[in-house]
Amino acid sequence: MTNVIQTQAIDTGILDQAEIALVDGVSKTGDLIQSYADALCQVFNRRDTEGNTLEAWYNLVGAEKKGIKARRASFVQRMIARGHVKAGTTDKPSATVDTYWMRVKEASGYVPSGRVSGGTDVDAKTLAELKTMINRIFKSEEDGVNCDASEYKGALMEVFEGLGGDVDTLGKNTKG
Repeated sequence: MTNVIQTQAIDTGILDQAEIALVDGVSKTGDLIQSYADALCQVFNRRDTEGNTLEAWYNLVGAEKKGIKARRASFVQRMIARGHVKAGTTDKPSATVDTYWMRVKEASGYVPSGRVSGGTDVDAKTLAELKTMINRIFKSEEDGVNCDASEYKGALMEVFEGLGGDVDTLGKNTKG
């Protein structure tokens, strides 16, 4: 059973600072979007007692999403106030506001459906591929099929663990 830490009172100061910086500097957004995304993750990601993320802020639902909805509304109002909304759409969010909000979500790790994340680094891709290869070997062994790769399974698992993988997750729900 995982213990979950719930924050009773949300300190919005860090979010206000990051959001204001993003909206004020919307023309140079790279670092600013990442900074705001990091702040949202820090405040809203649901974590266990060891600080591991259980659920990212953009996946929260129901009552857990209340703070995110308030942040989105604040973001929209600040974008409108700064004139970053297309002409004639000041009463509601525009594609411009939605585009920037999506960039913040993506900087937080969100991957839109049907799109492959281009931001995954080499180690993360290698880790995922190693897990697939090792699980394929486990599946082959479970099925009683001999494979030469079984000889290298230990070394592959060592590399997998060295890259940050959890060997206890290997061999579970394997699919070829």
